[in-house]
Amino acid sequence: MKKSKAAAILIIILAALAGLSYYASLILSSTGAGENMSIPLGLDLSGGVSITYQVTDENPSAEDMSDTIYKLQRRVESYSNESSVYQVGDDRITVEIPGVTDANTILKELGNPGSLEFQLPDGTVYMTGEQVANAQAGTSQDEYGNKEYIVQLTLNDEGAKLFGEATGANVGNYLPIIYDGEVISYPRVLQEITGGTAQISGMATYEEADVLATQIRIGSLSLELQELESSVVGAQLGSQAISSSLKAAAVGLALVMVFMIVMYLIPGVAASIALAVYTVLVIATLYLFDITLTLPGIAGIILGIGMAVDANVIIFARIREEIATGKTVNSSMRIGFKKALSAILDGNITTFIAAVVLIGLGSGSVKGFAYTLMISIVMSMFTALGVTRWVLYALFALGLKDGKFYGRAKERKSIDFLGKKTVFFGISGLVIAAGLVVMGVQGARGSGTLNYGLDFVGGTSTTADFGKDYTIEEIESQIVPQVEEITGDTDVMANKVEGTTQITVKTRTLSVEEREALESMFAESFSVDQATITSQSISSTISGEMRADAVIAVLVSAVCMLIYIWFRFKDIRFGASAIMALLHDVLVVLAVYAIVRISVGNTFIACMLTIIGYSVNDTIVIFDRIRENIGKTAERMTPETLTGIANQSLTQTISRSINTSITTFIMVLMLFLFGVPSIREFALPLMAGLICGTYSSICIATELWFVMRTRLVKKS
Repeated sequence: MKKSKAAAILIIILAALAGLSYYASLILSSTGAGENMSIPLGLDLSGGVSITYQVTDENPSAEDMSDTIYKLQRRVESYSNESSVYQVGDDRITVEIPGVTDANTILKELGNPGSLEFQLPDGTVYMTGEQVANAQAGTSQDEYGNKEYIVQLTLNDEGAKLFGEATGANVGNYLPIIYDGEVISYPRVLQEITGGTAQISGMATYEEADVLATQIRIGSLSLELQELESSVVGAQLGSQAISSSLKAAAVGLALVMVFMIVMYLIPGVAASIALAVYTVLVIATLYLFDITLTLPGIAGIILGIGMAVDANVIIFARIREEIATGKTVNSSMRIGFKKALSAILDGNITTFIAAVVLIGLGSGSVKGFAYTLMISIVMSMFTALGVTRWVLYALFALGLKDGKFYGRAKERKSIDFLGKKTVFFGISGLVIAAGLVVMGVQGARGSGTLNYGLDFVGGTSTTADFGKDYTIEEIESQIVPQVEEITGDTDVMANKVEGTTQITVKTRTLSVEEREALESMFAESFSVDQATITSQSISSTISGEMRADAVIAVLVSAVCMLIYIWFRFKDIRFGASAIMALLHDVLVVLAVYAIVRISVGNTFIACMLTIIGYSVNDTIVIFDRIRENIGKTAERMTPETLTGIANQSLTQTISRSINTSITTFIMVLMLFLFGVPSIREFALPLMAGLICGTYSSICIATELWFVMRTRLVKKS
C-alpha cells in the first residue's frame, strides 16, 4: 500500500469517526430529555404510562388471570419489549409501557379489551377469542394482481378445528366477527378453510386492516377488562442512573483503550479507533432501529464490547505468534488476520444464533437483551475485521514496520493444565455444592432458596400522597431507606406519578402489622395524611409463562449452539463440553446469588444470558485452536498426544482469554463503582460470571472434552 493511499484511508476513517461521534453525541444529549432524537428508554430508566384494568368477570380464576396477563404482555410488546404487565389485588391488571407520556393515546390505540366472538349466520357462537393465537395486518394481491389489504388470522389447534368445520358448512355465507357486542367484520366464506390460518380481506386501507387486527388481538383475552385508571409514572432508577451509566461507559472505554495500547502498542491504537467506531455505531443503530434500552440492554452492549475487544485480541495474538516464528510484520499481519477469522466467526455466529432464538422465543427483557446483543455482535465483527484491519495496514504503510511496535513476541512453554483437571473439577464441585447447600438451608428456614425480588414473586404496592414533588434521587435517599428499615426488604422499588405528589413504593409481601408500621412512618416522618395511603397486593411482573419462555429460549439456544459446534468441529464432544461448561457457569453464579443474597429480579435473566454468551465465545476460541493443532499433527491421537495438544492450545490462547476478560471486567467494574444501588446489584453477579466464564473456558471446558475424547479414543 502506498503512503498516499494509507493516509487517505486513515483520514476517511477518522473523519467518519468524528462525524459518527457528533451524531452519537446529539443522540446521547437528547436521550432521557424527551427530545425527538433520543434512544427509547425502559421504565427503569425513563418511566412511562401505567394503565390499570378492572376485570368485569366475577371471581376470575387464577388460571384465567395468568393467561390474560401473559396475552397482554405479548400484546403490549408492540409498543416496547420492556413493557410489563402484572396483577394487582384479586381482579385488577396493570400495564406499564415505557418511553411514552400520553396515556390517552395508548388507551385509544390499545383499545378496551373485551369479548370476541365468531358467529354463524344464525348468531350461534362457534368460536371465541380464546382460540385466536394472533392477528396481523398485511397486504397481498387479488386474482387480478391488484393490491389489497388483509388481516392474517392464526388460530390454535382447537380453533383450527372449529374454524374448519364452520367454514366447511357455510361456503358462500357471511360469518360475522363480534367484538364487545358490535360487528367489526362480516367476511364471506369462499371455501372451507383448514390448517389454522385464514385471511380476511375487503379493507380499504392498511390502517383499517390494522385496526381490525388490533381488535381481534385484544379481544382474544381470557377475561373481559375495563379501564379503571391511567397515569404517567416516573423512572424507577432516575436520571442519575442514566448519567452514572454514561460516566461508567466513558471511563470504562478509556481504560480499555489504555490497556489495549499498553499491551499491544500500535495494534492497540488501531483497536482503540475501531472500538470508538463500534461504540458510536451501536448508539446510532439503537436510535435508528428504535430499540428500547434498559439495564438488560446495557448488559448486551457490555457483552458486545467484550466481543469487539476479543476479536482484536485474537488477531493481535495471531500476529505476534507469526512474528515469533521469524516472519516479517507485513506477512505476519496478513497471516494473522486469516488465521483469526475462523475463531472470530465461530464465536460470534454461535452467540448470534442464540440471540436470534431469544428474539423468536423470548419475551420482555429477554428480547431487549437479544436485540442489543445482536446489534453488538454485527458491529463488533465489522469493526474488528474491517476498521482494525485497514487502520493497521495504513499505519504499517506509513512507516511503522519494526516488529517492536507490535509488542513482545515469543513462544511460551506449554503449561500442564490437564494435569490439574482433578483439582479444577474439585474446586468447581465445592463451589456449586456450597451454593446448593446454602439454598437448601435457606429454603428449610423459610427464607427462600434464592432472594427472589418483586419481579419474580410479587409483593405489596403502597401509594401515598406526600404533598411534595420529590425527585427519584430524593425518594431513593430519603424515603426508601426508612421503608427498608421497617420491612427488612433490600429490593424496594419506588416511583412517582408524574404531575402529582403521589409516590408508589413496592416491597415484598407485607403483613398487616408491617403495613400499619409503614403507614405510621409515612405520617410521622413525611407528614402524609393516612387517608391518602392505599395498599394492595401485586403479582410478579415476570409471569410463569414468561419464565417458561425464557427457559425454553435458552434450551433451544443451547441445542442450536450444540448443533452448530458439532457441524463446525465435526465432533459432538466439543459441543457437549461447551454446553456442560455453560451449565457449570450458571450453577456457580446461582451459588453467588444464594450466598451473597443478591436480589433475583428482572435483570437476573439478562445477567445469566450475558454470562452464557460470554462463556461460549471464550470456549469456542480455545476449541478452534485445538482443532487447528489437531489438523497439524500427523501422530496417532493417543491420550498422550491429545494431552499435549490440549495443553499447547490452552497455553497459546491463555493471554487472549485473560486480556479479553480484563477488558470486559473493567467495563462492568465501572458500572459497579459509578452506578446507583440497583445497577450495582446487577453488576456484582455479572463480575462473578465473567470470572467464572473465564475459569470454565480454561479449566473446565477443554478438560471435559479431553475426558470424553480419551474415553472414546479407540473409536475415534
